[in-house]
Amino acid sequence: MFTIFAILTGAAIFGAGTGGGGMGILNDGEGEQEGGKGKDQEGEELLFHGFWDLMEYKVQKIVNFAMQKLLINLILIISVLKSMGQDFSSFEKKELISGGDTLRYRIQYPLGYNAAKKYPLILVLHGSGERGRDNEAQLKWGGSLFADSAKRVAFPAIVVFPQCPATDSWSRLTFNPQDSLRFHFLSDTVVSRPLGLVMQLLDALVTGGTINTRKIYVGGLSMGGMGTFEILWRKPHFFAAAFPICGAGDPARVKIYARKFPIWVFHGGADPVVPVGNSRVMVRELKAAGAKVVYTEYPGVQHDSWKNAFAEPELLPWLFEKSR
Repeated sequence: MFTIFAILTGAAIFGAGTGGGGMGILNDGEGEQEGGKGKDQEGEELLFHGFWDLMEYKVQKIVNFAMQKLLINLILIISVLKSMGQDFSSFEKKELISGGDTLRYRIQYPLGYNAAKKYPLILVLHGSGERGRDNEAQLKWGGSLFADSAKRVAFPAIVVFPQCPATDSWSRLTFNPQDSLRFHFLSDTVVSRPLGLVMQLLDALVTGGTINTRKIYVGGLSMGGMGTFEILWRKPHFFAAAFPICGAGDPARVKIYARKFPIWVFHGGADPVVPVGNSRVMVRELKAAGAKVVYTEYPGVQHDSWKNAFAEPELLPWLFEKSR
């Protein structure tokens, strides 16, 4: 049975061989016996070796294909794991305790940090989705930008990411889904406890003597963008520049800080969570008050314009050229 299979397979392999008979080396039929071995036997041996050559070739192709697939899958897995588990070990975990309140925050010092030198300070306020007490979630958006080693060399600074508790917010506000802007800020009330603690932390860092007080910057996304607009009027003489992303603010407070420092505002044009009208209103009021404001609106982008903003190649150069 194996001989028949080999012969048939060999026929398929060698096809239209010599002799034009359509069966190639099988044309000789019952061949002569020479040296103890007939042509039929020689043909079967040739076919047998041809069959295994073909099998070896096909197996090799299968192995090569499988190895290529495995390599591609490994690259994809590594890429996914890298994106899921960014290395934020350069950000030290710390806490500020004031009375009965605790502010958890991460702080990254410049490469080659020298306590005798003064460095720019960058404060980044996260959105509502990163609230909690793990002191890790707040680095999800923006953390990789500032942890990048090349960026740390080009833009040495002390970078702070505080974390707001899950049940609180950076700003005091009310929410009305029937309102086109949805958010109304309670600016006449006392500062929220988390933002108040952030302000204490900033003052403590400045007192420490390692901060270049002419180069202090603040930015944030979503709820953090709202916190950015709020801390600007609560500490109007403190910052050198700001970058609120898909946030909102109190237009009535703009005149307090409009002429103090430049602001770069970002928003997605199709944001369904924090309507883009919030940034448009703030930009309009800032311009009317004489502010140096830049506005970037991303058409079609929804409530994740921080991805676009943090990817802006000019963001850090723009920020670091500003001084108070």
